[in-house]
Amino acid sequence: MPNFEFSIENLKLIEHSINNPCFFVGRANEYVNMYRGNFSIKEKKVKKIPLNKLKIQNNEYVFGNDSEDLLKVVKNFDTLEFIPLKKDLNRLWIKINSTKDEKIFGLGEQFSYVNLKGKKFPIWVSEPGVGRNKKYYVTWLADISGKAGGNYYTTNFPQPYYLSSKGYSLLVEGSSYMNFDFTNNDYIEIEFWDFPKIKFFYGESYKDITEKFTSYVGRQPILPDWALDGIILGIQGGTDTLFKKLEIAKKYGIKVSGVWCQDWVGKKVTSFGKRLFWDWKWNKEMYPNLDEKIKYLKENGIRFLGYINPYLVSEGTLYKEALTNNFLVKNSKREPYLIDFGEFYGGIVDLTNPQAYEWYKQVIIKNLIEFGLDGWMADFGEYLPYDSVLYQGDPKKIHNFWPVLWSKLNYEALKESGKIGEILFFVRSGFTGFQKYIPLMWAGDQLVNWSKDDGIPSVVTAFLSSAISGVGVTHCDIGGYTSLFNVKRTPELFMRWVELSAFSPVMRTHETNRPDSNIQFDSSDEILKHLSRMVEIHSKLKSYIKFYLEEYQMTGTPLIYPVFFEYKNFYVFDEYLFGRDLLVAPVLKKGKKTRKVKLPEDEWVHLWSGKTYSGGEYEIESKLGYPPVFYRKGSKFSKLFENIGGGSI
Repeated sequence: MPNFEFSIENLKLIEHSINNPCFFVGRANEYVNMYRGNFSIKEKKVKKIPLNKLKIQNNEYVFGNDSEDLLKVVKNFDTLEFIPLKKDLNRLWIKINSTKDEKIFGLGEQFSYVNLKGKKFPIWVSEPGVGRNKKYYVTWLADISGKAGGNYYTTNFPQPYYLSSKGYSLLVEGSSYMNFDFTNNDYIEIEFWDFPKIKFFYGESYKDITEKFTSYVGRQPILPDWALDGIILGIQGGTDTLFKKLEIAKKYGIKVSGVWCQDWVGKKVTSFGKRLFWDWKWNKEMYPNLDEKIKYLKENGIRFLGYINPYLVSEGTLYKEALTNNFLVKNSKREPYLIDFGEFYGGIVDLTNPQAYEWYKQVIIKNLIEFGLDGWMADFGEYLPYDSVLYQGDPKKIHNFWPVLWSKLNYEALKESGKIGEILFFVRSGFTGFQKYIPLMWAGDQLVNWSKDDGIPSVVTAFLSSAISGVGVTHCDIGGYTSLFNVKRTPELFMRWVELSAFSPVMRTHETNRPDSNIQFDSSDEILKHLSRMVEIHSKLKSYIKFYLEEYQMTGTPLIYPVFFEYKNFYVFDEYLFGRDLLVAPVLKKGKKTRKVKLPEDEWVHLWSGKTYSGGEYEIESKLGYPPVFYRKGSKFSKLFENIGGGSI
C-alpha cells in the first residue's frame, strides 16, 4: 500500500501508513445544551474507523478500510480538503506530527494559557464563565448557582487556527464544533464534527507567518483618531450623573476622549446586578436632553458611546416589530426561541434572514448613528442555540460563525453611513474572519480580582493569544467587570488595571455589573490623581501608537504581541511588546511593590529611571504609578519616551 505524506517547506507534518494511520472517520451522537450562553457538550461515539487502505488518483487520495472507500483527500501545496464518501459519516480525526518540546499558540482568545501544549481545546463560541478554573471556590459557586463556572478553554473568541514553534501555522476552514488535542508528545489530534478544508502557512519567523495569515483572513479597519486622545470613561446613571462625574474628571485634569454610557437605553435590575433594557433606543427618562447633550459634548472634544447587542428583550417595541415581521430565530416548534438571559427573556434577530439583517442594520443606523453616537459596545454573539431553526443554514455550523455575522452587520452600518474611521465599536465575541470588520476588540468580562484564569492576569494572556490569532487592536475593561459572590475590586486592583491599560491601544473604564458596591474611577483622591497621570502618559504615546497602527495595516503585526515574536525562544507570557520598542511587564499580583522582569538580549532603558539594562532577569521597583516598562535603546521614539519618563524615580 502506498503511504500518504504531507509537507510544507520540507516540514513533514503528516505521515500516514497502515501501521500509523493519521486519518480516521466515524460517527457519533452529540448532546448539546445551552444555559445563559454556557454550553454542556457531550458525545457518544458509535464508531471510529482507522483508514488503512489508500488509492491514489491524480491529486486525489481515496482512503478506506478492507471493505469500502470512506474518505477522499484533495491535496494542494498548502491545503488539504476532506470529502466523506458515505452519508452516515459525521466525524473526522486527523493526526499531525509533533514533538515533546513543540510549543503551540493561538486558537483564538485564550485566558488561561498562551502555550497550549499539553491541553485539549474545543472550538465553540460561548460565555467564558466565572472563575474559569474548577479548583476555584468562586467557579464552584458560579456552577452550582447558574451553571456558569466556565473552564480553562471556554472563550468568547475561539478560532481553529494555531501557530507552532516548528515554523508553521494551521487554519481550519470550517465552523462546526471541533476539538484540538495537544496532550500527546508525538502528535496533535484534531476531531471535527464535519469534513473541512485545512490551510497551512509557513514563514521564516512568527511575524512572517502572522503577516501571511492576517493578509488571508483580513485586518481590522482603521481606529478613529479621537480614541487615542484620552480615556473613555464608563459612566451609568443618567444625564445628571454623567455631567457630575465629568466635572470631577475635569477638576483632576483627566483627559476624556469619550463617555461610554451603556444604560442610555434604560436599565433592568436583577440579582446579577444592573442590566440594560434591550430595546436599543434613547431612554428619555434616564437621559433627558441627551440629543442636545451629545452635541455639546462633541463640541468640547468628548464623544458619546452607547451599547447594543443582537438580542431583543421580549417586552420591548423592537421585539414586537421583529415578531410581526418574522425576523426572529425559531425553536423546534417554529416559535420564537426565547433565551433566558438571567431573570428576563429575549429573542434573537435571525441574521441569516437578509430582510432581518437589513432591518437590524437600519436600527443601528437610525437609533445609534443618526442619533449622534460616536461608538458603542457591540456586545454578545455567543447565544445561538444548537437546536435553533434559522431562515437559512444549519445552526450546528452557523453557531461559531454567528459573531462574524454580528461584526459584519455593525461594520456595514458604519460603511453605509460613511463613518469608517470616525465611529468606534468594540466586540468581545469572534471567529475566523471577523477581524476585517472590527475596529476594536475587548478582552471580555474579567472577575474583579487577581486570579490567574479570570482576573487581571488573564488580560495579558488574552492580549497575547488574540495577537497570535490575528487581532491587531484590542483593549480591556479597566478594573474588570464581574463582581459576584462578594468578589469586589480594590483601589490597588483598579490602579494596576489602569497601568496595564495605559500601555494598550485604548483606555476605557467599566463600572462592573454592581457599580454601587465597587470602587470607581472617582472613588478617592488617590485613584483620581493616579488615573490622571496614567491617561496623560497614554495620550503622549499617541504618535507612537499611530505609527504602529499604520504598521499593523501594512504587515499585520499587532499593537500588543508576544516578546518571542521579536526575540527567538523568549517564551515569557506575563510580559508583552507594545509596538516594537516598548516592553511592558505589568504588575499582576496583589500587594507587590517590586516585580521580577526578564529582558531579552538587547539594550533596554527603564522608562521611569532612565537606567539601562541588558538582557537578563531583574527585580524592578514597581510602586503604584510606575509599572515595569522599558524601551529599546536607540529607538527613534527615544526622545518621546524620555519626555514621558523624565527620570521620575
